[in-house]
Amino acid sequence: MAARSLEIGAAGLTVARTIENLRNERGLGQRQLAARCTALGRPMSNTMLSRIELAKRRCDIDDLVAIAAALQVSPDALLQGPGAA
Repeated sequence: MAARSLEIGAAGLTVARTIENLRNERGLGQRQLAARCTALGRPMSNTMLSRIELAKRRCDIDDLVAIAAALQVSPDALLQGPGAA
């Protein structure tokens, strides 16, 4: 049986948009942010981060926490959307 793709919902789309906005505001490339996440103990490639930002990959809770820490915001700020951080 083929794996069923899980659709990314409204919260996932908000998180994706917010991550990209905050990363750009901070002048970080995807490789830099992925490296920060990896340094914080959550191994992440720039490809993985790109897929999260493009809403082609679900951002699990561990990713969310690591990305928030790397961007120096709370995980809640990523969930609330652009402008909340």
